[in-house]
Amino acid sequence: MNTMSLSPARVAEARPLIDPIFLGSALRTSRDLDLDLGMSLWLKDETENPIRSFKGRGTSLFVNRELGEPTTLVAASAGNFGQGLAHAAVRAGHRVVVFAAETASPLKIEAMHRLGAEVILHGQDLDAAKAEARAFAAEQGFRFVEDGAEPAIAEGAGTIALEMTEALSALDAVLIPLGNGALATGLGCWLKHHLPQTRIVAVAAEGAPCMAHSFVAGQPLETPAVDTMADGIAVRVPVPFAVATMRETVDEVLLVSDEAILEAMRLARRHLGCVVEPAGAAGLAGILTRRQDYAGARVATVLCGANLTPEQVAAWLPPN
Repeated sequence: MNTMSLSPARVAEARPLIDPIFLGSALRTSRDLDLDLGMSLWLKDETENPIRSFKGRGTSLFVNRELGEPTTLVAASAGNFGQGLAHAAVRAGHRVVVFAAETASPLKIEAMHRLGAEVILHGQDLDAAKAEARAFAAEQGFRFVEDGAEPAIAEGAGTIALEMTEALSALDAVLIPLGNGALATGLGCWLKHHLPQTRIVAVAAEGAPCMAHSFVAGQPLETPAVDTMADGIAVRVPVPFAVATMRETVDEVLLVSDEAILEAMRLARRHLGCVVEPAGAAGLAGILTRRQDYAGARVATVLCGANLTPEQVAAWLPPN
């Protein structure tokens, strides 16, 4: 397990090393949404970049800060992390091999291919693909890059919170989608240092609760299966580094239903004009689930991904 802790100083130093196309994302508000929810809400929109997710921040930082001569990188991804790694690494001269589940989104698989990654499909979920990727990297002597286990990837994501605090002087709570943990721990690292009174709530899917169980237990606890529409946070086997880091960066892990995630997706579409994938709307789903607790509060979240197939958009986000 990686023993290095996350550093707010390294988050601050990260910005010049991140591809600027991923920086300065919009901080969106909606008066009607505020009135609907009974709070002041800010949504950091990480979907308007070439890979339509926040992953480009951490992967840019990882490639530019941690890598030297061209090498082969091996990773596992539901799609967005693989896109981020390919976007940063292939153009820097590295070979990228991504393992994805046989059930992965075809749109995300095609996007990884388009960005120059070699994609190998294996197993029925992300963690089965990850086990195969880890074994392949060890057998071939390649660098295995695990989302949630590399401090640079979390610290790159932490620049989202840095930008939030440049715009907002106080927040009562920030709710952050939780998959492998890089987003929640990266934002939490910065916010705990700069807005220590802010409550940091990581939001996972009820059908993928391993990180919530691990947070409560203080150690990694696997679950036998996952069952959620939110493929980007459908984690069955927790990343030990992320679980350990959450102790210092997260106050609580909240589980939300797929029904709440779908409602959040539809609210983002209706009030902000944003098409957000299920994992990307998990933070907003957490706010909906806890709306009574946050009445009158200043709350923020991240819309962290927007890679949906036309069929998914038609099924989940029908025209009003």
